[in-house]
Amino acid sequence: MNSSPTLDITPLCYESLNGSCSKFVYPLFVRVPLYLFFGSVVILTVFGNLFVILTIVHFKQLHMPTNYLVLSLAVTDLLLGALVMPPSMIRSVETCWYLGKLFCKIHSSVDVTLCTASILNLSFISIDRYYAVCRPLLYQSKITTFVTLVMISICWSVSVIVGFGIIFLELNILGSGCVLFQSAACTLFTSLLAFYFPGLVMLSIYTKIFHVARKQAKSIQDMKCKSITQPVISKEQSKATKTLSVIMGVFLSLWTPFFICNVIDPFMGYSIPSVLFDMLVWIGYLNSTCNPIVYALFYKWFRKAFCMLITGKIFLPGSSIVNLFSQ
Repeated sequence: MNSSPTLDITPLCYESLNGSCSKFVYPLFVRVPLYLFFGSVVILTVFGNLFVILTIVHFKQLHMPTNYLVLSLAVTDLLLGALVMPPSMIRSVETCWYLGKLFCKIHSSVDVTLCTASILNLSFISIDRYYAVCRPLLYQSKITTFVTLVMISICWSVSVIVGFGIIFLELNILGSGCVLFQSAACTLFTSLLAFYFPGLVMLSIYTKIFHVARKQAKSIQDMKCKSITQPVISKEQSKATKTLSVIMGVFLSLWTPFFICNVIDPFMGYSIPSVLFDMLVWIGYLNSTCNPIVYALFYKWFRKAFCMLITGKIFLPGSSIVNLFSQ
């Protein structure tokens, strides 16, 4: 009997293209929940951070250096939700990139840019908190509006150079189907520069902040007894420091698994499954969804501003000068 040859019927992203990436086709009962989940994440991220931006911009009471940095972070998260997440959603569910090579480069560049901008924003926020808690007498003179704007300018300039430079100059990058592979040296360098080093700096600063805050809390009673006047952080500054440290902790905890795999993958012959990488990227993206939720949980003024927004009270005359911190 003649044996017939076995045909390889593995679906490809581009059937007419030699060397095309293979495609994994999810069944309909899996694809629909995936689109619903990712779509919900996109909507929550965009509208949550849009609300943060509108709140800080509208209410004059919030026009202060710390909140300008928070505003920059919210813009980063909004852009991630609006520009990066939707194409990533399609790629994750369809397991193929159908939007062209040029848009692949633009998408990847914006992705790297915004991830870098997030951690640089958080790094500058930690510096702001350091002066507010550890050097309160110098805070007003050191952390001015001009200094904050310089910080934001540096943050975005460096992020754009890193994000678009690495991708468009193709520095030690190979890839197909919008799946990029960096050399081990390049991966290690960029990960240290964009995540590990800033993360270590932030952890060191916040450790110092909480050490000083605990020391001040223990000395309050002695100060009262001896009638000694010393600089002590206000309740508002303490609350802001705790909230922003939670945001930093959420960022590091959600992005660390990805950057660990990102560093070790080249040394393992790029053997980590793409579906695992994709899952870790989305876990990192969830950080941008979580930030507005953290503000809502920790800040009463944020909840008050939210009520004014959804009820349309922000359109009333004088709404921009409402005291959000009053009971």
